[in-house]
Amino acid sequence: MDIWGPTLTGPVIRSVFNAKTAELMSHHQVEVNQSFPKEGWVEEDPKEIMQSVYECMERTCEKLCQLSINISNIKAVGVTNQRETTLVWDKETGEPLYNAIGGCILHLNEQVSLRKYFPSSSALSVVWLDLRTQSTVEGLINKAPGQNKNHLKTGLPISTYFSAVKLRWLIDNVDEVRQAVQDERAMFGTVDSWIIWCLTGGKNGGVHCTDVSNASRTMLFNIHSMDWDPELCRYFDVPMEILPKVRSSSEIYGWMKSSSLAGVPISGCLGDQSAALVGQMCFQEGQAKNTYGTGCFLLRNTGTKPVMSDHGLLTTVAYKLGKDDPACYALEGSVAIAGAVVRWLKDNMGIVQSSSEIEKLAAAAGTSYGCYFVPAFSGLYAPYWEPSARGIICGLTQFTNRNHLAFAALEAVCFQTREILDAMNQDSGVPLTQLQVDGGMTSNRLLMQLQADILCIPVGKRTLIVDACTLNAEKILGKSTRHFSGSAASI
Repeated sequence: MDIWGPTLTGPVIRSVFNAKTAELMSHHQVEVNQSFPKEGWVEEDPKEIMQSVYECMERTCEKLCQLSINISNIKAVGVTNQRETTLVWDKETGEPLYNAIGGCILHLNEQVSLRKYFPSSSALSVVWLDLRTQSTVEGLINKAPGQNKNHLKTGLPISTYFSAVKLRWLIDNVDEVRQAVQDERAMFGTVDSWIIWCLTGGKNGGVHCTDVSNASRTMLFNIHSMDWDPELCRYFDVPMEILPKVRSSSEIYGWMKSSSLAGVPISGCLGDQSAALVGQMCFQEGQAKNTYGTGCFLLRNTGTKPVMSDHGLLTTVAYKLGKDDPACYALEGSVAIAGAVVRWLKDNMGIVQSSSEIEKLAAAAGTSYGCYFVPAFSGLYAPYWEPSARGIICGLTQFTNRNHLAFAALEAVCFQTREILDAMNQDSGVPLTQLQVDGGMTSNRLLMQLQADILCIPVGKRTLIVDACTLNAEKILGKSTRHFSGSAASI
């Protein structure tokens, strides 16, 4: 029996138990409140995140006991998280020094199928869309006029998207953070680092670490040397002492110090989109997946050598399944707004009453009738990386109604994915012949058919995958704790 938990990918925390079948066993979820102090700012309380993690673990263990499942059989805990979310905390007091610019979901897994009792649900998070660091980005780019000096080492453009500029903003604008850095009391991490540190003891010996997939999204990590880069840290003026130790995605980092799972090792960690790539079993070079959530994230496995993009994509570390295993890389295209456009139509415009209604409206129209929607609410990400872009709806006539707008919104998701796939094919030189998909929007059959038509390739959804961001744990936990045998491709 194995446990996958905390999976931290949105404002909802949930727990899922499963074993080799990857079926949903039990889960519990808690809504984590988001605050919006100013336009473009999105924050969450790190202490509330931890309270939710503990609540989810306890409630899920209670449910397992009610089902006569012995929680002492749980062998390991794994973490998968929203990668760019940024936190700074005081290592002496254990207190966060500012709200998280980030969010989370928790997953725990066991061996009995409970899908009929606890159906899965999707989580929406817009935290990574926080735009407060735009002036910080502009200042950093001005330090190296005419070039983006980070791209070759990090595989990333300088953008509000990534952790280093959020950390730089915190140091520049939050007195408590700046003083703690000066006093050598500060610890920086993405949400995985915060969770692991807290679960392994916090200020009383907690483990301060992250994995390669999360580190590669900070803009401080050299994806070739596989370690923090002193030159990049100097460029961002970030002291290396506050950074977590970088580990592989599959090894024992430490042991749970409290809760019903005290003594259980934490032995797996992956960023959410890397986790989805593993969950979709895209272990072979050239295989790809697209996750349809708040945004869209298309990742293509490029094997053990990083492929640098000439067409606006990111080069990222996909996973490293063991201390002595080679790192595998991926090309990634990120779309800022996908499922979030449905939320906008519902909450802001009142065009739909529920997220599920959009499929019915779009199907009733059968076409956008010349209406096009560019949902650039937070600028455009890949392949343009244009933060100043804003949304457009065009092609409206007196005939246009809400059904046509619903269809145009779904088409917008598909067209953005097509742009990324085209760029990916150009960078790799080998056209993709099939795309695996996951995420909450994949339940929309019309959307998936539109996507296949617009891409002109088959789009496939594995029937056993409840949440591909958690399916990774069977491999990464099993490998690190030696409960499973076989290669990564055998999952």
